[in-house]
Amino acid sequence: MIRRVEIDPRASGRKQRRVVILGVGPVDALDVVGPAEVFSFANSLCVGEIPPYELELISSGADVRLESSTGIDLVARKTLSQERQQPRPIDTLIVASGWKSIGQSDQSVLDWLRTHSPAVRRVCSICVAAFVLAQAGVLDGRRATTHWRMARDLADRYPKVNVDADPIWVKDGHVYTSAGISAGIDLALALVSEDLGDEVAMEIAKNLVLFLRRPGGQAQFSVTLQSQRAVGSNLDDLCVWISEHLHTELTVEILAGQMSTSVRTLIRTFQRDLKTTPAKYVEDVRLEAACRDVELGGRTMDEVARRCGYNSIDVMRKAFVRRLGITPKEYALHFAPQSSLARAYA
Repeated sequence: MIRRVEIDPRASGRKQRRVVILGVGPVDALDVVGPAEVFSFANSLCVGEIPPYELELISSGADVRLESSTGIDLVARKTLSQERQQPRPIDTLIVASGWKSIGQSDQSVLDWLRTHSPAVRRVCSICVAAFVLAQAGVLDGRRATTHWRMARDLADRYPKVNVDADPIWVKDGHVYTSAGISAGIDLALALVSEDLGDEVAMEIAKNLVLFLRRPGGQAQFSVTLQSQRAVGSNLDDLCVWISEHLHTELTVEILAGQMSTSVRTLIRTFQRDLKTTPAKYVEDVRLEAACRDVELGGRTMDEVARRCGYNSIDVMRKAFVRRLGITPKEYALHFAPQSSLARAYA
């Protein structure tokens, strides 16, 4: 059963916000449907008669039929040409595109974005739609992100854009860009949180059965996932072993012994296959595991420190501050379930 939250716009003084998803086809369907579901859920949680969002899908093409990379086409409410003829104020503009559309945007679409984006409260791109905003000049001088596979290409094509491949979404002024695929849902949740509060965003995340509502500062993919990208590496088994033995001492000598090789060879293999050192890799995996334990809740900070191989809470705190700029307690305040905070600080 959906728990309704008191977000009646009339009672709170809020106005209904017009959210426009501009599909520049062919689109990746989830880039459109994912964020749309978030705003739709926000409307379903509304107690009053006036929902907080008016949601519209607009096709940039000549037809309301919006081609999708899945082969399942979407139907927009109107075309961009019709929007031009009868323009209405837009609160939040979300541009969705697709891998097949990179660099293929019609000049009239780019001109419209360039002209109208300054008047929109929030301009957003999902995944590779960052290329559309960049092509229109909207991202010039701004920090932005996109799918990690295309980050280098975005930076090469548009040198005026400060591309950051790590975060799942980035806010620079009134312009928001998100990473690949499901990150659009995270961005939409963040937008709802700005408008209606974190309680509403968390309720939507639970109803969408999301494992975690991820903030923009989180990385696009994990350290362990990065290690899996080195297909066929001799380090595969060792990386798994490391993740299973974080609570133990993991010196470079111990790792070399586990792999039955010399320390020099181990260091050379890590640098070749993972572009890092054994010590740095262990440090990264420990921190990632500690962050995950804090996010999941249910353990004290002392338990988290011991499980992840830190000799004390103080050692773990220094690692958090050095790498993330915040303490474990501050991290928990942002990401841990509220019900587990009291135990975490025990």
